Amino acid sequence: MADSGKQVVGRREFIKRSALAGLGIGLVPLGRAEASIETTPPQVRRYSELGRTGLRISDISFGGARLRLGQEDLVLHAYDRGINYFDTAETYMDGESETTIGNALRGKRDKVYITSKTITSPTDRRDRMMRALEGSLRRLQTDHVDIYFNHATNDVARLKNPEWLEFTDEARKQGKIRFVGMSGHAGRLTECLEYALDTGQIDVMLVAYNFGQDPRFYQRFLGGFDFVARQPDLPRMIEKAKSKNVGVVAMKTLMGARLNEMRPYERGGATFAQAAFRWVLSNPGVDSLIVTMTSQPMVDEFLGASGWRSTARADEKLLARYLALNSASQCRQGCGECESSCPSGVPIADVLRTRMYAKDYGDPRLARAEYSLLEGSAKACLSCSARPCADACPHGVPIAALTRATHLMLG
Repeated sequence: MADSGKQVVGRREFIKRSALAGLGIGLVPLGRAEASIETTPPQVRRYSELGRTGLRISDISFGGARLRLGQEDLVLHAYDRGINYFDTAETYMDGESETTIGNALRGKRDKVYITSKTITSPTDRRDRMMRALEGSLRRLQTDHVDIYFNHATNDVARLKNPEWLEFTDEARKQGKIRFVGMSGHAGRLTECLEYALDTGQIDVMLVAYNFGQDPRFYQRFLGGFDFVARQPDLPRMIEKAKSKNVGVVAMKTLMGARLNEMRPYERGGATFAQAAFRWVLSNPGVDSLIVTMTSQPMVDEFLGASGWRSTARADEKLLARYLALNSASQCRQGCGECESSCPSGVPIADVLRTRMYAKDYGDPRLARAEYSLLEGSAKACLSCSARPCADACPHGVPIAALTRATHLMLG
């Protein structure tokens, strides 16, 4: 029988308590004196050169993953605030995102940079890739995109496919793309980035990167507990890209974007989102970040962090609170520690990413669309004992419970 005078603390609770204790805080709202960020009119305050591309892009840029038809005013609001980099993909809202950006930016093409993406396979032919690109160009109402990404890359074989290399070379010569990129946020991210950087086939990389993935954030208050700092290669990949003059754009910077949960802790104009952005942009290897923007007030709030290259006084407390509140349900995209634990080959990180879209973003349409594109599903989790992945996450995420629920919700 357990000692009634002692409390057993699991890994997830330990991380939560240690994070808060290390900063000397508890789960109570901040006092007004703890966060005071000067408010200024919302606008882009810094443009960064994107590696060897020479493109000077807004440090906080527009992510179009949830952009729907009829939201042209939202795109124009971002443009009027100084945002000049608009990120989309053929799969976003079944093409509605590209169409809306094309409608909004018609007549402004020479003043903005537009990127798009396609998902390839190791056996795809270049004619299919060219058709995908041309479809994006039609929806965007342009004759070229500034960067075209091999999207959600989680297999080096996709990068080694000679058809991809021949396609990008041909598309460049035809003037349909200016630069080539790779995006990624799954378990084999480091392996894919390493190959892409070593072979020199990308000009820009778009990667999931946030305070919850960076060991430096934990090291400030968790000392030597190395089971937390299991993402050492992501900062290294950013440094490597910088050394090769490859542009670096960060995404998934809000670690689930559960913004409303943080409102009680925000004071003096400092918001959790701004704190998270400042953390990312304080890394000198990061040129810019993209973030999904769904309303004009959201655009204005997010731009409150533009121009910063360091964190503010109250930021760490906000970030630690968010981590403590959400750590148990948030997959650290790109970590990959759990991938080999599943005997059925469930793409755990990607499944949990689609859960994030549904539960945290509140966008089941996007979640279902992304889930349908996965190379595998979590169906096997319904009949699994859950033992293989029980302790596979170094951050304590209850994998089986979340993947099962995700399949029932989206499968």
